[in-house]
Amino acid sequence: MKKFINAVDEVITESLAGFAAAHADIVVLGTEKKFVRRRTLKRGKVALISGGGSGHEPLHAGFVGHGMLDAACPGQVFTSPTPDQMAAAAQAVESGGGVLYIVKNYEGDVMNFEMAAELAESPVARVITDDDVAVEKSTWSTGRRGVAGTLVVEKTVGAAAERGLDLEACRLLGERVNAATRSIGVALTSCTVPAAGKPTFQLGEAEMEFGVGIHGEPGRRRVPLTAANQIAEDMAAAIANDFGARKGPCLLLVNGFGGTPTIELYLMYHSLHTALEARGFVIARSLVGSLVTSLDMAGCSATVTLLDDELMRLWDAPVHTAALRWGM
Repeated sequence: MKKFINAVDEVITESLAGFAAAHADIVVLGTEKKFVRRRTLKRGKVALISGGGSGHEPLHAGFVGHGMLDAACPGQVFTSPTPDQMAAAAQAVESGGGVLYIVKNYEGDVMNFEMAAELAESPVARVITDDDVAVEKSTWSTGRRGVAGTLVVEKTVGAAAERGLDLEACRLLGERVNAATRSIGVALTSCTVPAAGKPTFQLGEAEMEFGVGIHGEPGRRRVPLTAANQIAEDMAAAIANDFGARKGPCLLLVNGFGGTPTIELYLMYHSLHTALEARGFVIARSLVGSLVTSLDMAGCSATVTLLDDELMRLWDAPVHTAALRWGM
Protein backbone atom coordinates (compact mmCIF):
# COMPACT_ATOMS: atom_id res chain seq x y z
CA MET A 1 0.00 0.00 0.00
CA LYS A 2 1.39 3.37 -1.04
CA LYS A 3 -0.32 6.26 0.78
CA PHE A 4 0.68 9.70 2.04
CA ILE A 5 0.39 8.76 5.71
CA ASN A 6 2.31 9.50 8.90
CA ALA A 7 0.39 7.07 11.10
CA VAL A 8 -2.82 5.20 10.27
CA ASP A 9 -4.48 6.31 13.51
CA GLU A 10 -3.84 9.97 12.74
CA VAL A 11 -5.05 10.11 9.13
CA ILE A 12 -8.45 11.67 9.89
CA THR A 13 -7.15 14.13 12.49
CA GLU A 14 -4.36 15.39 10.29
CA SER A 15 -6.54 15.56 7.18
CA LEU A 16 -9.18 17.59 9.04
CA ALA A 17 -6.50 19.96 10.33
CA GLY A 18 -5.29 20.50 6.78
CA PHE A 19 -8.82 20.98 5.49
CA ALA A 20 -9.63 23.59 8.12
CA ALA A 21 -6.37 25.45 7.51
CA ALA A 22 -6.83 25.44 3.72
CA HIS A 23 -10.40 26.75 3.97
CA ALA A 24 -10.15 28.94 7.05
CA ASP A 25 -12.27 31.62 5.39
CA ILE A 26 -15.22 29.19 5.26
CA VAL A 27 -14.93 26.68 8.14
CA VAL A 28 -13.52 26.13 11.60
CA LEU A 29 -12.88 22.91 13.51
CA GLY A 30 -15.33 22.29 16.32
CA THR A 31 -14.67 21.39 19.92
CA GLU A 32 -12.12 18.57 20.30
CA LYS A 33 -12.04 18.37 16.48
CA LYS A 34 -15.28 16.39 16.52
CA PHE A 35 -16.89 18.33 13.67
CA VAL A 36 -16.41 21.06 11.09
CA ARG A 37 -18.74 24.06 11.14
CA ARG A 38 -19.38 27.22 9.19
CA ARG A 39 -17.18 30.08 10.28
CA THR A 40 -20.06 32.54 10.01
CA LEU A 41 -23.46 31.40 11.28
CA LYS A 42 -26.78 32.99 10.35
CA ARG A 43 -29.09 33.75 13.23
CA GLY A 44 -32.54 32.17 13.13
CA LYS A 45 -31.75 29.88 10.20
CA VAL A 46 -32.43 26.14 10.25
CA ALA A 47 -29.07 24.49 10.93
CA LEU A 48 -28.25 21.68 8.49
CA ILE A 49 -25.95 18.93 9.78
CA SER A 50 -24.75 15.83 8.00
CA GLY A 51 -21.94 13.37 8.43
CA GLY A 52 -20.73 9.85 7.97
CA GLY A 53 -17.61 7.81 7.69
CA SER A 54 -14.51 9.48 6.28
CA GLY A 55 -13.19 8.33 2.93
CA HIS A 56 -15.93 9.96 0.85
CA GLU A 57 -14.37 13.42 0.62
CA PRO A 58 -15.33 16.09 -0.16
CA LEU A 59 -18.61 14.74 1.26
CA HIS A 60 -19.55 16.04 3.86
CA ALA A 61 -17.06 18.58 5.21
CA GLY A 62 -16.45 19.98 1.73
CA PHE A 63 -20.09 21.05 1.59
CA VAL A 64 -20.05 23.14 4.78
CA GLY A 65 -20.61 26.79 4.05
CA HIS A 66 -23.07 29.31 2.66
CA GLY A 67 -25.96 27.63 0.88
CA MET A 68 -25.31 24.10 2.12
CA LEU A 69 -24.38 22.60 5.49
CA ASP A 70 -23.77 24.36 8.78
CA ALA A 71 -21.76 21.45 10.17
CA ALA A 72 -20.39 18.05 9.21
CA CYS A 73 -19.39 15.19 11.50
CA PRO A 74 -16.68 12.87 10.15
CA GLY A 75 -16.29 9.37 11.56
CA GLN A 76 -13.32 7.12 11.06
CA VAL A 77 -12.91 5.68 7.55
CA PHE A 78 -16.23 4.09 6.51
CA THR A 79 -17.43 4.27 10.14
CA SER A 80 -20.35 6.31 11.42
CA PRO A 81 -19.63 9.35 13.58
CA THR A 82 -20.71 9.03 17.19
CA PRO A 83 -23.84 10.59 18.75
CA ASP A 84 -21.76 12.91 20.92
CA GLN A 85 -20.10 14.34 17.79
CA MET A 86 -23.50 15.08 16.28
CA ALA A 87 -24.90 16.51 19.50
CA ALA A 88 -21.86 18.78 19.90
CA ALA A 89 -22.21 19.98 16.33
CA ALA A 90 -25.92 20.71 16.82
CA GLN A 91 -25.22 22.70 19.97
CA ALA A 92 -22.52 24.70 18.18
CA VAL A 93 -24.55 25.73 15.13
CA GLU A 94 -28.19 25.87 16.28
CA SER A 95 -29.18 29.53 16.27
CA GLY A 96 -32.92 29.58 16.83
CA GLY A 97 -34.29 27.76 13.79
CA GLY A 98 -33.85 24.15 14.91
CA VAL A 99 -31.64 21.44 13.46
CA LEU A 100 -32.16 19.26 10.39
CA TYR A 101 -30.03 16.12 10.18
CA ILE A 102 -29.41 14.81 6.66
CA VAL A 103 -28.57 11.13 7.05
CA LYS A 104 -27.45 8.53 4.50
CA ASN A 105 -29.37 5.29 4.91
CA TYR A 106 -26.79 3.14 6.67
CA GLU A 107 -27.67 1.38 9.89
CA GLY A 108 -24.88 2.96 11.94
CA ASP A 109 -25.56 6.48 10.68
CA VAL A 110 -29.32 6.20 11.23
CA MET A 111 -28.94 4.78 14.73
CA ASN A 112 -26.36 7.32 15.87
CA PHE A 113 -28.24 10.30 14.46
CA GLU A 114 -31.36 9.04 16.27
CA MET A 115 -29.41 8.94 19.51
CA ALA A 116 -28.05 12.42 18.87
CA ALA A 117 -31.58 13.72 18.33
CA GLU A 118 -32.55 12.38 21.75
CA LEU A 119 -29.75 14.47 23.28
CA ALA A 120 -30.79 17.66 21.50
CA GLU A 121 -31.94 20.70 23.41
CA SER A 122 -33.60 22.29 20.38
CA PRO A 123 -36.17 21.13 17.81
CA VAL A 124 -34.70 18.43 15.56
CA ALA A 125 -35.88 16.79 12.33
CA ARG A 126 -34.17 14.49 9.87
CA VAL A 127 -34.14 13.46 6.22
CA ILE A 128 -32.84 10.00 5.28
CA THR A 129 -31.38 9.66 1.79
CA ASP A 130 -31.77 6.35 -0.06
CA ASP A 131 -31.18 7.11 -3.72
CA ASP A 132 -29.17 4.02 -4.75
CA VAL A 133 -31.25 1.82 -7.07
CA ALA A 134 -28.68 -0.99 -7.22
CA VAL A 135 -29.95 -3.14 -4.35
CA GLU A 136 -32.80 -3.04 -1.86
CA LYS A 137 -30.62 -4.23 1.03
CA SER A 138 -26.86 -4.19 1.40
CA THR A 139 -24.06 -5.00 3.81
CA TRP A 140 -24.61 -1.97 6.03
CA SER A 141 -28.15 -0.91 5.23
CA THR A 142 -31.74 -2.00 5.59
CA GLY A 143 -33.35 -0.63 2.47
CA ARG A 144 -31.63 1.37 -0.21
CA ARG A 145 -28.28 3.03 0.38
CA GLY A 146 -27.80 6.77 0.49
CA VAL A 147 -25.10 7.77 -1.99
CA ALA A 148 -24.35 10.80 -4.22
CA GLY A 149 -27.97 11.98 -4.18
CA THR A 150 -27.20 13.14 -0.63
CA LEU A 151 -25.26 16.02 -2.18
CA VAL A 152 -28.36 17.12 -4.12
CA VAL A 153 -30.46 17.10 -0.96
CA GLU A 154 -27.82 19.11 0.91
CA LYS A 155 -27.60 21.69 -1.88
CA THR A 156 -31.31 22.26 -2.43
CA VAL A 157 -32.32 22.19 1.23
CA GLY A 158 -29.31 24.32 2.07
CA ALA A 159 -30.48 26.98 -0.36
CA ALA A 160 -33.99 26.85 1.09
CA ALA A 161 -32.71 27.19 4.65
CA GLU A 162 -30.59 30.14 3.58
CA ARG A 163 -33.77 31.79 2.28
CA GLY A 164 -35.54 31.32 5.60
CA LEU A 165 -37.69 28.20 5.25
CA ASP A 166 -38.61 26.75 8.62
CA LEU A 167 -37.63 23.35 9.95
CA GLU A 168 -40.69 21.42 8.82
CA ALA A 169 -40.62 22.99 5.35
CA CYS A 170 -36.94 22.06 5.00
CA ARG A 171 -37.66 18.49 6.08
CA LEU A 172 -40.49 18.10 3.58
CA LEU A 173 -38.34 19.59 0.82
CA GLY A 174 -35.51 17.17 1.61
CA GLU A 175 -37.87 14.21 1.40
CA ARG A 176 -39.25 15.50 -1.90
CA VAL A 177 -35.78 15.87 -3.41
CA ASN A 178 -34.75 12.42 -2.19
CA ALA A 179 -37.90 10.91 -3.72
CA ALA A 180 -37.03 12.56 -7.05
CA THR A 181 -33.45 11.22 -7.07
CA ARG A 182 -31.94 7.96 -8.30
CA SER A 183 -28.29 6.84 -8.43
CA ILE A 184 -26.23 3.87 -9.52
CA GLY A 185 -22.48 3.24 -9.46
CA VAL A 186 -19.93 1.02 -11.16
CA ALA A 187 -16.45 0.06 -9.94
CA LEU A 188 -13.42 -0.84 -12.02
CA THR A 189 -11.18 -1.44 -8.99
CA SER A 190 -11.56 -1.76 -5.24
CA CYS A 191 -10.58 0.88 -2.72
CA THR A 192 -7.92 0.34 -0.05
CA VAL A 193 -8.81 1.31 3.52
CA PRO A 194 -5.60 2.56 5.20
CA ALA A 195 -6.12 0.48 8.35
CA ALA A 196 -6.58 -2.67 6.26
CA GLY A 197 -3.67 -2.04 3.93
CA LYS A 198 -5.12 -4.13 1.11
CA PRO A 199 -8.02 -3.85 -1.38
CA THR A 200 -11.50 -4.44 0.03
CA PHE A 201 -12.34 -6.83 -2.81
CA GLN A 202 -10.72 -8.21 -5.93
CA LEU A 203 -11.73 -7.61 -9.54
CA GLY A 204 -10.15 -9.29 -12.52
CA GLU A 205 -8.50 -7.17 -15.21
CA ALA A 206 -11.53 -7.66 -17.46
CA GLU A 207 -14.24 -7.34 -14.76
CA MET A 208 -16.33 -4.55 -13.25
CA GLU A 209 -18.84 -4.38 -10.39
CA PHE A 210 -22.21 -3.02 -11.51
CA GLY A 211 -24.17 -1.33 -8.73
CA VAL A 212 -21.28 -1.09 -6.26
CA GLY A 213 -21.74 0.76 -2.95
CA ILE A 214 -19.57 3.66 -1.81
CA HIS A 215 -17.88 1.46 0.81
CA GLY A 216 -17.09 -1.24 -1.72
CA GLU A 217 -20.22 -3.24 -0.93
CA PRO A 218 -21.29 -5.74 -3.60
CA GLY A 219 -23.55 -4.47 -6.36
CA ARG A 220 -26.14 -6.10 -8.59
CA ARG A 221 -23.68 -8.25 -10.45
CA ARG A 222 -20.07 -8.68 -11.51
CA VAL A 223 -19.82 -8.38 -15.28
CA PRO A 224 -17.21 -8.22 -18.05
CA LEU A 225 -15.73 -4.76 -18.62
CA THR A 226 -17.15 -3.25 -21.78
CA ALA A 227 -17.13 0.04 -23.70
CA ALA A 228 -18.14 3.25 -21.89
CA ASN A 229 -21.23 3.71 -24.06
CA GLN A 230 -22.56 0.29 -23.05
CA ILE A 231 -21.80 0.92 -19.37
CA ALA A 232 -23.70 4.22 -19.61
CA GLU A 233 -26.61 2.48 -21.37
CA ASP A 234 -26.87 -0.03 -18.52
CA MET A 235 -26.67 2.70 -15.87
CA ALA A 236 -29.26 4.85 -17.64
CA ALA A 237 -31.57 1.86 -18.01
CA ALA A 238 -31.34 1.04 -14.29
CA ILE A 239 -32.23 4.63 -13.35
CA ALA A 240 -34.99 4.99 -15.96
CA ASN A 241 -36.57 1.67 -15.00
CA ASP A 242 -36.69 2.72 -11.38
CA PHE A 243 -38.34 6.03 -12.23
CA GLY A 244 -40.96 4.21 -14.30
CA ALA A 245 -43.07 6.68 -16.24
CA ARG A 246 -41.51 9.72 -14.52
CA LYS A 247 -39.29 11.72 -16.89
CA GLY A 248 -38.66 15.31 -17.91
CA PRO A 249 -36.17 18.02 -16.91
CA CYS A 250 -33.46 16.77 -14.58
CA LEU A 251 -30.07 17.24 -13.04
CA LEU A 252 -27.37 14.79 -14.14
CA LEU A 253 -24.51 14.35 -11.67
CA VAL A 254 -21.60 12.19 -12.81
CA ASN A 255 -19.51 11.46 -9.75
CA GLY A 256 -16.05 9.93 -9.56
CA PHE A 257 -15.14 7.49 -6.80
CA GLY A 258 -11.67 8.91 -6.22
CA GLY A 259 -9.48 6.99 -8.66
CA THR A 260 -11.05 8.00 -11.98
CA PRO A 261 -9.43 10.76 -14.08
CA THR A 262 -11.57 13.76 -14.94
CA ILE A 263 -11.17 13.06 -18.65
CA GLU A 264 -13.01 9.74 -18.14
CA LEU A 265 -15.75 11.36 -16.04
CA TYR A 266 -16.56 13.79 -18.85
CA LEU A 267 -16.51 10.94 -21.34
CA MET A 268 -19.04 9.13 -19.14
CA TYR A 269 -21.10 12.30 -18.85
CA HIS A 270 -21.31 12.44 -22.64
CA SER A 271 -22.41 8.81 -22.85
CA LEU A 272 -24.92 9.13 -19.99
CA HIS A 273 -26.35 12.37 -21.37
CA THR A 274 -27.01 10.64 -24.69
CA ALA A 275 -28.46 7.51 -23.10
CA LEU A 276 -30.77 9.40 -20.73
CA GLU A 277 -32.09 11.84 -23.34
CA ALA A 278 -32.88 8.88 -25.59
CA ARG A 279 -35.13 7.70 -22.75
CA GLY A 280 -37.05 10.96 -22.46
CA PHE A 281 -35.03 12.82 -19.84
CA VAL A 282 -34.04 16.43 -20.51
CA ILE A 283 -30.72 17.35 -18.94
CA ALA A 284 -31.42 20.82 -17.57
CA ARG A 285 -28.58 21.01 -15.03
CA SER A 286 -25.31 19.12 -14.69
CA LEU A 287 -22.38 18.53 -12.36
CA VAL A 288 -19.25 16.45 -12.98
CA GLY A 289 -16.50 15.67 -10.50
CA SER A 290 -15.23 13.44 -7.72
CA LEU A 291 -17.59 14.64 -5.00
CA VAL A 292 -18.79 11.52 -3.16
CA THR A 293 -15.77 9.26 -3.30
CA SER A 294 -14.68 5.87 -2.01
CA LEU A 295 -11.06 6.59 -1.18
CA ASP A 296 -9.06 5.53 -4.26
CA MET A 297 -11.66 3.39 -6.02
CA ALA A 298 -11.72 3.63 -9.80
CA GLY A 299 -15.29 3.96 -11.02
CA CYS A 300 -18.15 6.41 -11.14
CA SER A 301 -21.79 6.89 -10.33
CA ALA A 302 -24.66 8.58 -12.11
CA THR A 303 -27.31 10.51 -10.20
CA VAL A 304 -30.49 11.87 -11.77
CA THR A 305 -32.82 14.27 -9.93
CA LEU A 306 -36.09 15.27 -11.56
CA LEU A 307 -36.43 19.05 -11.43
CA ASP A 308 -39.34 21.45 -11.34
CA ASP A 309 -38.99 25.24 -11.42
CA GLU A 310 -38.56 25.50 -7.65
CA LEU A 311 -35.84 22.87 -7.49
CA MET A 312 -34.00 24.49 -10.40
CA ARG A 313 -34.01 27.82 -8.54
CA LEU A 314 -32.71 26.17 -5.39
CA TRP A 315 -30.00 24.31 -7.30
CA ASP A 316 -28.95 27.54 -9.01
CA ALA A 317 -28.91 29.54 -5.75
CA PRO A 318 -25.51 30.85 -4.59
CA VAL A 319 -23.24 28.43 -2.76
CA HIS A 320 -19.81 28.94 -1.24
CA THR A 321 -18.15 25.84 0.18
CA ALA A 322 -14.76 24.22 -0.22
CA ALA A 323 -16.07 21.84 -2.90
CA LEU A 324 -18.92 23.75 -4.57
CA ARG A 325 -18.94 27.45 -5.39
CA TRP A 326 -21.14 29.43 -7.72
CA GLY A 327 -23.28 32.55 -7.85
CA MET A 328 -21.24 34.51 -5.29
